[in-house]
Amino acid sequence: MSSSAQYQLDSQRLLAFLDQSPTPYHAVESMTSRLAAAGYERLHESQAWELQPGRGYFLTRNGSSLIAFHTGRGNFVETGVRMVGAHTDSPCLKVKPRPDLKRQGVWSLGVEVYGGLLMNPWFDRDLSIAGRVTHENAAGELTSTLIDFKVPLARIPSLAIHLDREANEGRTVNAQKHLPVVLGSEQPGESDFRGMLQQKLEQQVGKDAGQLFAWEMYLYDTQCAAVVGLQSEYVSSARLDNLLSCFCGLDALLERAGEVPSLLVCNDHEEVGSMSACGAQGPFLRDVLERLVPEGLDRQRMLNHSMMISADNAHAVHPNYADRHDENHGPKINAGPVIKINANQRYATNSENSSVFRQVCSGLSIPLQEFVTRTDLGCGSTIGPLTAGNVGVSTLDVGCPQWAMHSIRETAGLRDAEYLVRALAGFYDRSQPFGGGVV
Repeated sequence: MSSSAQYQLDSQRLLAFLDQSPTPYHAVESMTSRLAAAGYERLHESQAWELQPGRGYFLTRNGSSLIAFHTGRGNFVETGVRMVGAHTDSPCLKVKPRPDLKRQGVWSLGVEVYGGLLMNPWFDRDLSIAGRVTHENAAGELTSTLIDFKVPLARIPSLAIHLDREANEGRTVNAQKHLPVVLGSEQPGESDFRGMLQQKLEQQVGKDAGQLFAWEMYLYDTQCAAVVGLQSEYVSSARLDNLLSCFCGLDALLERAGEVPSLLVCNDHEEVGSMSACGAQGPFLRDVLERLVPEGLDRQRMLNHSMMISADNAHAVHPNYADRHDENHGPKINAGPVIKINANQRYATNSENSSVFRQVCSGLSIPLQEFVTRTDLGCGSTIGPLTAGNVGVSTLDVGCPQWAMHSIRETAGLRDAEYLVRALAGFYDRSQPFGGGVV
């Protein structure tokens, strides 16, 4: 393992990960492939585990959430576990179960809005469709397959300004009426979305695909992730919130050089409240920790010696909207990771756990910033408070600063991503146990 101080971000690998991950299912598939290539062993919740010291393991739930961990010396109780959390989902448009709309000679699909979406940027984009379908295999058993059409095949056309003269004064989007996506001209016969998926499935797995029963399919922008800026200092992509943190957390786990038990959890459903079997309000992480240390009192000791960093992007100060930030808490892109603080526990940060992170970053010469939302504005939240309340572990909220959060196209800094990986790897390698009221 290399030292975090020597780490250099591979921007092309980051771009490839973003492009290969149009849905949480694809993101988890990409991460598990990398973990397996690095020698981590896949575990299954339905089987008994025989964990060995000095080994790496991973498991998934629902195909959209991932936990990977390294056992280190294996002394979970005395050293605790260094944990990093992120989430795999992003606000988007999801295809309805019965989506077909045939109107005015045009075939469109009805969609649902997933999460707190900025809707206007979705208009006039070259969109494709990806997700998971559940179907029979050749033996008549139910199985699931990931599908990605990849090519542009849908769009949401804007209404011409000639037909809406007040558009630039403030256009309101009605999600039910204005967001159905155009697939193309209405076709003669009985063509429908189910048949389109069935055909794609058979092309992918063969004629033995069997009957298709259900799907979870999402729209996404086909424009590839890119390095942009006069000095190539930014990364521009869909889903930076929060695939950038997933990428940084995984890089840091694989960079870790020490022997302390280390864990990465990437939950689904953060953007819709996290209340699911694989979300941060669900039991996934707790179930894994109970298997690592089955005895209750020992597990409490382990958690008292442990700490979680919730990594989720922060709002960078926008040069055109600087007044939307508190004047003393406006993080800048490529000026370092952001510690996120909120008096009402929308973030889980406190003085002790933030001091741990500050000490780690100080030792690695990594600059830090702070974000506190304006007092007259509401504050978003993360998996941090949910994990702290659900598991009972001290949790800190940090993240890379970015622009255009929840848009179809977001922007962050490459230098910040490198800083965050180095900081998280340094945190993973911290040997001193936590707890006792003194950090």
